[in-house]
Amino acid sequence: MDIFQSIILGIIQGLTEFLPISSTAHLRIVPALLGWSDPGAAFTAVIQFGTLVAVFVYFRKDISVITGSVIKSIQTRNISYNRDAVLGWIIAFGTIPIVFFGLLFKKNIETNLRSLYVISASMIILAVVLMIAEAIVKKRTELHIKQKSLDDISWKDAILIGFAQAVALIPGSSRSGTTITGGLFVGLNRETSARFSFLLSLPSIFAAGVLELVKERELLFSSDIGLPNLAVATIVSGIVGYASIAFLLNYLKSHTTYLFIIYRIVVGIGLLYLLNAGFISPL
Repeated sequence: MDIFQSIILGIIQGLTEFLPISSTAHLRIVPALLGWSDPGAAFTAVIQFGTLVAVFVYFRKDISVITGSVIKSIQTRNISYNRDAVLGWIIAFGTIPIVFFGLLFKKNIETNLRSLYVISASMIILAVVLMIAEAIVKKRTELHIKQKSLDDISWKDAILIGFAQAVALIPGSSRSGTTITGGLFVGLNRETSARFSFLLSLPSIFAAGVLELVKERELLFSSDIGLPNLAVATIVSGIVGYASIAFLLNYLKSHTTYLFIIYRIVVGIGLLYLLNAGFISPL
C-alpha cells in the first residue's frame, strides 16, 4: 500500500460508510478492479475510527446530552431518568445482537464471507428488502399513519433494528443500509432511521476498531500497510464521512432511498458479470 492507495481507500470508506451502499463492498470491489490487494477486514475496521470521529463531531450535542443523562440514570439508579437516558440505554441494548453475532462468526466474516460473490448477492438482496420497506412507508403515508421520531423508539424497536444491524456483518449488506431498513420497517421516518443508525453504530464501530487494532497491530503497522498509510486513510475517511452524514440526513428529508436501491442493484449485477467473465477474482 502507498499513500495514494490509502487516500483512495479513505475516501471510499468515508463516502460509503454512511450511505446505504456498503463500505466493505466498495473496499473490496475498488481494489479488485484496480488490481490492488484486498486491504483486509482489520484495515477496514481500524479506518472506521475516522468515520466514528465524524459521527462524534456531527452529533456532539446529542451525544453529550445522552451520555450525561445515562450517567445521571446510573447515579440515581433509574434507567428512565429522562428520555435521553432511555435513548442511551436503548442504543446499548440495540448493540447486543451485532456484538454477539460478530464474535460468533468472526472467522467467517474475515475470510470466506469477503468473497465478491457474497458481496454481489448482499448488494442485490438488501436492495430488494429496502425496496419492500419503502413500499411499506408509502402505504403508511397513504393511510396517514404517523411515523415515529427518536422520542418514539421503544425497546422492541431497538432490538429489531439491532438485529438488522447484525445483518451488516455480511459484507455487502451495509450497516447504515440494514439499520435504516430496520428503522423503516418498525415505523421510523427516513431521516430518523438514518439518525438512529448513526448513533447505534458508535459502540460497535469503536469496539470492532479497538479489537482489530490490538489483535492485528503487527500486520497493520508492518511495511505492507504501514502506520502512515493507516493514519492517512483514517483521517481522510473522517473528513469525507462527516460530509456524507450531512448529505444523507439532508437528502432523506425530502427523498426516498430508491437512488441507493438502484445503485446497489446495478453494482451487484455488474459485479456478477465481471466475476463470471473472469475479469476479477472472487477472493
